[in-house]
Amino acid sequence: MVDLSVNLGGLAMSTPVATASGTFGYGFEYLGALDYSKLGAVTAKGIRLDPWPGNSMPRHAEVPGGLVNAIGLQGTGIDHFLDITVPHYMDQVKDAPPMIVNIWGGSIEEYAEVAKRLTEASQGESGRVIRAIECNVSCPNVKEGGHTFGQDPEVLRRLVSAVREKTTLPLIVKLAPNVPDIRLYVKACEHGGADALSMINTIPAMVIDIEKRRPVLANRTGGLSGRGIHPAAVKLVYDAHKATNLPILAMGGVYDASDAIEFLLAGATAVAVGTATFTDPSVAGKVCDGIADYCARHGFSSVGDLTGALQD
Repeated sequence: MVDLSVNLGGLAMSTPVATASGTFGYGFEYLGALDYSKLGAVTAKGIRLDPWPGNSMPRHAEVPGGLVNAIGLQGTGIDHFLDITVPHYMDQVKDAPPMIVNIWGGSIEEYAEVAKRLTEASQGESGRVIRAIECNVSCPNVKEGGHTFGQDPEVLRRLVSAVREKTTLPLIVKLAPNVPDIRLYVKACEHGGADALSMINTIPAMVIDIEKRRPVLANRTGGLSGRGIHPAAVKLVYDAHKATNLPILAMGGVYDASDAIEFLLAGATAVAVGTATFTDPSVAGKVCDGIADYCARHGFSSVGDLTGALQD
């Protein structure tokens, strides 16, 4: 029997497979389509202080190898999430997997306040499922000219530090891929007090309707996810693993167990399934089974033994 349990910076996961933020709703939308016992965690859609409408339609376009989206972080806001969403998740999902709550904001102060609210909630009944925070740092810093938090190492360090001060929950930072040297941002997360990293976020992209000579997305540009970004994601996970001891939740084009195993060998502790869920809602369970089968065939008694086991 292969031990599939892993520890992601203090978050105990029964399997190394999670769902990625933005592709799995708030955790209960896939009931009946997926065996939740195969999930080590569910990552909820991004939450900020207030409700947010997201971008105008159209806001997604299929492309060869994936999907370009500009949803715009549509969400319910922290009050509705804590009062309605989390209780519904606990009520509907039997033996609910732990929830990683993805958070975002327009200022460092907003991130910190959302983290504080989640931490307070986790000390009550909601603590059954609210078990970690994932900071999406690919958001505009309104107070500092609109540049994203994740593209300035010092701003990133200050953001992570501010959130760290407000939470005792495991703190995972979701890094952007479009930076000159990922190692600088990994170190910024370390110095700020992060417990783990998640990577990668989508890659900036654009789709043009050549007949109309107009962008397909109302937002003009969006983020590319899916199979097409997988090799780039593997390389960035490998680079990050070489630069830090922080555990990594890897994502980007996981469609089957072989994709996940690549991430693990490159240095990831766990993997998240995202865009593939849209074409096969049960895929995360299949990925989990495939990892277990690989470990058994190759003589690994624990999935943790795969992390960084790449033979250079």
